[in-house]
Amino acid sequence: MSRAALPHQPMAGDEPVFREPWEAHAVALAVALHQRGLFTWPEWAAALAGQIRQAQDRGDADLGDTYYHHWLAALEELVAAKGAGSADELARTREAWDRAAHRTPHGAPIELQPQDFEH
Repeated sequence: MSRAALPHQPMAGDEPVFREPWEAHAVALAVALHQRGLFTWPEWAAALAGQIRQAQDRGDADLGDTYYHHWLAALEELVAAKGAGSADELARTREAWDRAAHRTPHGAPIELQPQDFEH
């Protein structure tokens, strides 16, 4: 893969790398949920393609810098569609993570605590 093909994606040599740890976690979560049978790879591909298409329709330039945001949105969509978690549960958990991240000093691991879910 060349830098020209993915101009906004960080690279290590000729290989794309993750910008942030959460991107790698999203990939690992998708693999784990697939291995547990929550969805098939064709279902995954369709969900991800749908998220990318929707983003492009909203004006996303598709330069690679928003790819993992689409990945995460596709995961959330499939989890809700398959009944593994409701949209409300996903939103509540996302908000809890945001609260935990804001109170956590830079460089320290983010840990969810019960009060993160109380808003």
